Amino acid sequence: MSEQLNEVLAFKKTFTRQEPIPSSGIESATELMLTGKLHRYNTEADEIAETSILEKEFADYIGTTYCAAFNSCGSAIYVALKSVGVQPGDKVLCNAFTLAPVPGAIKNADAQPVFIEITEDYLTDLDDLEKKAKDSGASYFLLSHMRGHIVDMDRVMEICQRYDLTLIEDCAHTMGAKWDGKHTGSFGVVGCFSTQTYKHINSGEGGLLVTDDADVAAKSILYSGSYMLYEKHLARPPLEVFDRYIKVIPNFSLRMSNLVATLIRSQLPELDKQAQRWNKRYQAIEEILRSQPNIYIPVRERKEQYVASSFQFTLRGATTNQMEKFIETCAERGVEIKWFGNFEPKGFTSRHESWQYLSMAGDLPKTANVLDFLCDFRLPLTFTVEDCRLIAKIICQVCNESKFN
Repeated sequence: MSEQLNEVLAFKKTFTRQEPIPSSGIESATELMLTGKLHRYNTEADEIAETSILEKEFADYIGTTYCAAFNSCGSAIYVALKSVGVQPGDKVLCNAFTLAPVPGAIKNADAQPVFIEITEDYLTDLDDLEKKAKDSGASYFLLSHMRGHIVDMDRVMEICQRYDLTLIEDCAHTMGAKWDGKHTGSFGVVGCFSTQTYKHINSGEGGLLVTDDADVAAKSILYSGSYMLYEKHLARPPLEVFDRYIKVIPNFSLRMSNLVATLIRSQLPELDKQAQRWNKRYQAIEEILRSQPNIYIPVRERKEQYVASSFQFTLRGATTNQMEKFIETCAERGVEIKWFGNFEPKGFTSRHESWQYLSMAGDLPKTANVLDFLCDFRLPLTFTVEDCRLIAKIICQVCNESKFN
């Protein structure tokens, strides 16, 4: 019995392996490739492109009027900023806990980010948002639902209304998630979603922009690179709306291809079922890790209907050196944890201090303190629930060996 208790646990699966594309998607992609019509505007007569069908299906799913498809979520965010009216030098409020494509989109729009602190629950600090909305004079708020954690959207909307903020939602990590029954991406003027391989739908790369604003939709379609073929879109505003912009909006060639759209369409009908599968894995890990005194996991709000395709926790009582050793030991035992405390950009992970291409004013002490001890790992659906329990047990075992304060 004592030998079992002292057994060093190890995990053997990779954290980057995703489930295969559904057979229906593979069949549709093969049929499409046989036609050679991969470009979204390569259609004949009354033929409707896969990308146009996807835009209509996705708008219907989120509950918005319009949708435009892009080659990435980063492109969608950039175009969203341009389409709502962000001008060079404008200030854009943004939560400091996000990934590099978000500040990259702000930089691409020649705007100035004003970063908002986060709380220990990895959420935008709404008190800091309110203060900086008042002090900065910013007219835009780019809210990143980072790692699938959804802040109190009721209060967000109240702050946006009071300070006349245009809300743009980065929903790269919350496709299928809701706040009080309403989809993320449908609160702001614009919502942007990702279909990059590690997101909730996998097409390699891809982005979807949704809105109820006809002018924003028309501008987004033109920016995407419609070659004046916007009439072929299904989820578009009336043609007369385009007349206001066709000669003043540049073509950025950021379109989605029909092949990518085909892959997304095959997965969209299963998204809600996949969300349940992710949450079962998340909850299996959560149940075990909550018993470990050195691990803090936020308690999610009742109104938050999350889709947990990744897991985050804070390690308490550890020094920086102990954090590094903890990450290293977990990796040796097959558990690949990303650490936001690393000041050097690594893999997909970076933090605000390393975005030196931005002109930043002021410190973010609360955010820095949270990120210094924040651990993060993916939950691919190639993991079983039992796999997830093993991962949690390994993390607990390494914690127990580490002798934190």
